[in-house]
Amino acid sequence: MTGKVKKSVLSLFGTLVALLALNFASSFVFSRLDLTHDNRYTLSEPSLNIISEIQEPIEVEVYLEGNFPLEFRRLQTETKQILEEFSAYNDNIVYKFVNPIASEENSVQVIEQMYKEGYKPISVTVNDKGKQSQEVVFPWAKVTFQGRTARIPLLKNAMGASTEDKVNTSVQHLEYTFVDAFNKVLHEKSKKIAIIKGIGEVNDIYMADFLMSLRDSYYIAPFTLDSVSIDPKNALAQLKEYDLAIIAKPSKPFSEDKIQVLDQYVMNGGKSLWMLDQVQAEMDSLSMNGSMLAYPKDQSLGELLFKYGIRLNPNLVKDEMGTPIKLATGQQGSETVYEEFTWKFAPFAMSSSNHPIVKNIDGVKFDFANSIDTLKNDIKKTVLLQSSPYSKTVGVPSEVSLNVIAEEVTPEMYKDQGNIPLAVLLEGNFTSVFNNRILPFKDSSFKNKGVENKMVVIADGDIARNQLDQNYEPMELGYDKWTNNLYGNKEFLMNSVNYLLDDTGLINIRTKDVKLPLLNKEEVYKNYDKIRTLIVGLPIVLLIIFGFVFTYLRKKKYTK
Repeated sequence: MTGKVKKSVLSLFGTLVALLALNFASSFVFSRLDLTHDNRYTLSEPSLNIISEIQEPIEVEVYLEGNFPLEFRRLQTETKQILEEFSAYNDNIVYKFVNPIASEENSVQVIEQMYKEGYKPISVTVNDKGKQSQEVVFPWAKVTFQGRTARIPLLKNAMGASTEDKVNTSVQHLEYTFVDAFNKVLHEKSKKIAIIKGIGEVNDIYMADFLMSLRDSYYIAPFTLDSVSIDPKNALAQLKEYDLAIIAKPSKPFSEDKIQVLDQYVMNGGKSLWMLDQVQAEMDSLSMNGSMLAYPKDQSLGELLFKYGIRLNPNLVKDEMGTPIKLATGQQGSETVYEEFTWKFAPFAMSSSNHPIVKNIDGVKFDFANSIDTLKNDIKKTVLLQSSPYSKTVGVPSEVSLNVIAEEVTPEMYKDQGNIPLAVLLEGNFTSVFNNRILPFKDSSFKNKGVENKMVVIADGDIARNQLDQNYEPMELGYDKWTNNLYGNKEFLMNSVNYLLDDTGLINIRTKDVKLPLLNKEEVYKNYDKIRTLIVGLPIVLLIIFGFVFTYLRKKKYTK
């Protein structure tokens, strides 16, 4: 064996040894590089904490498989990539993409069954070589672990948004939706929510969709405040066992002892979600008569909330960015003709805040909302939702009429009056409303200053109200059957509850920004010839240049 051959063999052997050593070392050291400009595939710490808890196989079944238009293929790709990232950190996460209606023989039965299970399909138009066809798509995924399952909606149905915008918004939340589902199937429910009763609240059937959604992640139970008048100390002790209290649209005044119970619940760390009306105004009364008298109503909670740092005002918010309402405008033959008008007393609140409760949610529909003033104290206040710049408040008592839809307005009428807070998050150490006051009932455990706490106050008691279908069954919260619009009420309320009860910081993943490089179709059409020439011609030009350079260097090397 010559020295040159021996040297080559040793070099090859050394390379193989180095590769084997590198491969062995890589089994002990795990590292991944995210080269995207927005770090979309870099998992957050709360995600990694939850993923690390998965000690047994967890199955993810994604129904995004089939013949899709470009936008859905992009959603499919992004979903695959985030699942690959999960699986890279923990190989117990097993996923597969399936087409639930691949078989045409029983596709109708499958669609019906999946719809009953909550997997609502959508219809999309597919272009295939100039031919258009309608395809049914299930933009959903299912997570299964030890017999427990969780549904994952992959496509956000943003009202009025294009398919590209919907996909972009949906990609923003992929990490959160999957990790939240992992968390649900990994852990048994532990947090308890009290739905406060005995306050003249709305019937449960009008909050059914919100309550059923809560039941997926939390224990919920009614808690009647009537027992406070009999044994207030025991009532307070029982209420303290709950992690969150929901006070939804009370119509009766709160007695002083009931206020003390709620106040001390807050002082002891109990979270709370308040949905309150300060004005008596109902759409049913308006629909029957065409007009109604709106007048103040008082639940005796003003002093309590004032002490915490906010004030709900007895007025109505009138907003040019209102939600649509359908009204009869005449007859066409034997049928009534309906037209859509903007209803200014139902503000459509869009949030530009980066807070995880409201980031990238759909617009929220309010009904006869009141304004909220934030007051100076040590409590941190975050305005979650507010009216548009073209809004103002209307004092009460006053007449509210459907004729408001026809009034003429100018921007000057709303100058320096808009952007009225409608929902506020309060965080900090609250001071008791009974500080330095005589207590309604004696309590040796009374606290003047509370522990670190947080609450959400919404100036609309109907924000959680769902409509009923023709069979008097509850419909999805946020869906308006008269205009066929879907608002973000449900997502906003669920995010609020999740934020108030979140100990893992999981909901903060929602603030992550992901920007997809979407194709600008108008620019492509405008510069079509240039782009076509560039795409077709540039590779040929580069190939010719490479050929000349390669030929020149080869001749130079071998020509003597």
